[in-house]
Amino acid sequence: MTDESHAREVEAWREERYARLRGEVGWLTLAGLDWLKPGDNRVGTDPASDVRLRSGPTSAGTITVDDGHVRASGDFTHDGEAVDSLELASDLDGDPTMLELGVLRLCIIDRGGRLAVRSWDTTSQARRTFTGIDHWPFDAAWRLDARYEPTPDASISVPDVLGTVEDELSPGTVSFEVDGVDHRLQALPGGPDGELFLVFADATNGRETYGGGRFLYTPPPSSDGRVDVDFNRSYNPPCVFSPYATCPLPWPANRLPIRVEAGERTLDGH
Repeated sequence: MTDESHAREVEAWREERYARLRGEVGWLTLAGLDWLKPGDNRVGTDPASDVRLRSGPTSAGTITVDDGHVRASGDFTHDGEAVDSLELASDLDGDPTMLELGVLRLCIIDRGGRLAVRSWDTTSQARRTFTGIDHWPFDAAWRLDARYEPTPDASISVPDVLGTVEDELSPGTVSFEVDGVDHRLQALPGGPDGELFLVFADATNGRETYGGGRFLYTPPPSSDGRVDVDFNRSYNPPCVFSPYATCPLPWPANRLPIRVEAGERTLDGH
């Protein structure tokens, strides 16, 4: 691939990312995260609500948690149809049930067995005013030919912004050279075809880039153990856009001592 075609690919990837961010249920519209208790959870803007909406009706309905099942009743709709005791799938099921409530969207998420309602406001100011994210100029030198070492039974402790730590299985480690020095990152599963997900920190964090690190996906490693690590595609975690995200944070093994001057920079001073 020539540098010119590589640059075009990165720019196309960036435009696709911006389109996703501007979506109705993108990170720019995220408006709430409310943890559920067993039994009935009242939903509405009333301060006494268990799921307190940031806009909408005082009382919108009820979300009930009963023996692992979650059901919704009230003024919600789903696919344009009125909801009457609808059982809700969570994001762990792959396709969470999306509830509509005027300009709001709601669904159930599962984080380590804890259930919460995530809500979006499709009219959010962040969505209406978003124009892009500052980033370093494209640099072909930051597309690295890395080595992949499978570690299918390796368990790593992954912290998140909620203050919890989850044990995750790492499919393997990627190693690469920058300025003659070898560096390594532990990967998380990144897709159904063997893609890798990298959560990493570097020496730009807290200044040019977000203090909580950045994310990067790679294609599946090749049969001879090589993998393309393109830091031009490193991007900000959702926590940069909203306090209601549940981002993983870089663990000690994934804190690079170098400056990765590629990919996205901070957004609005985050």
